[in-house]
Amino acid sequence: MTATIPLPPSVFKAYDIRGTLPDQLNAAFARQLGIALAQQARAAHLETIVVGYDGRLSSPELADALQDGIRLGGVNTVDLGMVPTPVVYYATHVLETGSGVAITGSHNPPDYNGFKIMLGGKTLYGTDIQALREIMAAPQPLEHIAPGTTSRQSLLDHYVQRISEDVTLARPLRVAIDCGNGVAGVVAEQLFTSLGCEVVPLYCEVDGQFPNHHPDPAVPDNLQDLIQSVRNDSCDLGLAFDGDGDRLGVVTRQGDIIWPDRQLILYAQDVLTRQPHATIIYDVKCSRHVGQAIQAAGGQPLMWQTGHSLIKAKMAETGAALGGEMSGHTFFAERWYGFDDGLYAGARLLEILSRHDDPSAVLRALPQDLSTPELKLPMQEGEPARLIAQLQQHGHFPTADSLVTIDGVRAQYADGFGLARASNTTPVVVLRFEGETAQALERIQEEFRQALHAVVPDATLPF
Repeated sequence: MTATIPLPPSVFKAYDIRGTLPDQLNAAFARQLGIALAQQARAAHLETIVVGYDGRLSSPELADALQDGIRLGGVNTVDLGMVPTPVVYYATHVLETGSGVAITGSHNPPDYNGFKIMLGGKTLYGTDIQALREIMAAPQPLEHIAPGTTSRQSLLDHYVQRISEDVTLARPLRVAIDCGNGVAGVVAEQLFTSLGCEVVPLYCEVDGQFPNHHPDPAVPDNLQDLIQSVRNDSCDLGLAFDGDGDRLGVVTRQGDIIWPDRQLILYAQDVLTRQPHATIIYDVKCSRHVGQAIQAAGGQPLMWQTGHSLIKAKMAETGAALGGEMSGHTFFAERWYGFDDGLYAGARLLEILSRHDDPSAVLRALPQDLSTPELKLPMQEGEPARLIAQLQQHGHFPTADSLVTIDGVRAQYADGFGLARASNTTPVVVLRFEGETAQALERIQEEFRQALHAVVPDATLPF
């Protein structure tokens, strides 16, 4: 049997499968993916895969088709319905399947969707994703395979109860919550109310058109309504979630955005009071203050590659208690299951802040240098990896103390850092800079300008 449906290579990304509807992803694609996943599951003696989906208009149809394919391939499914991605991960643990698919386009525009996949307790990424495409192109015959079954399970109340039993606030907090009309809205208000918070909801109605603003808290423009709500409604702070609920954004009463690397410092200090000397992982985009703060609190800092799948794999390998990325994915293995969960991270943040009279003062006191947002240098497909390879081999950074090359080039200085890495999702080079002072930031950027122009002389750099 050979697939007759298109399998565009561009949708098989580094960490998941993602593309536009209906030209790249559609019901036929989802069914074929289900058949391929079932083939892999059978080979690993896995009997059941849980499936949940986000609030996009295309998600129910993709979920039905995916489960059709999985059942055709002889594997059972548990249909979770519309739930945040972390609830899919949660289900793989509490239902003991170890396998699940979250159908989500995350923070992408409304015409996108995708599949985040776990099999046998491991998140699929890299070559595992490419292997799925090969199976989809030429799956095994299905004639002699007994079809699987489907059951339906609602876990949202169970999920809320589990977090409520784990997280205790020292006092009630008044919190504004912006779900950006993403799927976190099905549970966020219930969760934070159950913790004893007074919740001011903002765009918590799930709407796959995202009519108010894009559900991506990594973009400052998307946090402006939340900032206004925190001020106008006299809240202690504001929490924002991305389209599928696995990333968290935070704003203070004064309107400051507390970026995820600064949040990670607070989580690390807290975790290390209970697990002294624990390993804590952070990605190459994070502030240099993260490693310094972990070390100062008695932990073992470990810088690693960017990518939620890569961080999860490294956490499993090292037994790390906590991991975090600049993008907003935070992974708690201490007291939780080690997957990225923006809702649970928000609960843990409130637990820490509720011990203080002024939560915003605690957040604003976290160390911070001058820094740029992620800057992007667009290139042709394949070019970013070649540029980074040249930079790793020939790049000259005269005042740097050290170079880290696990994911691009990160030049570390006594007073800051610079980073250039190839994105794993789009054909761009991602750049980020941090400096103690404006002079330090400019000096570091100038070294990167010269190093980049040495390998791509005609590049128009975004800084």
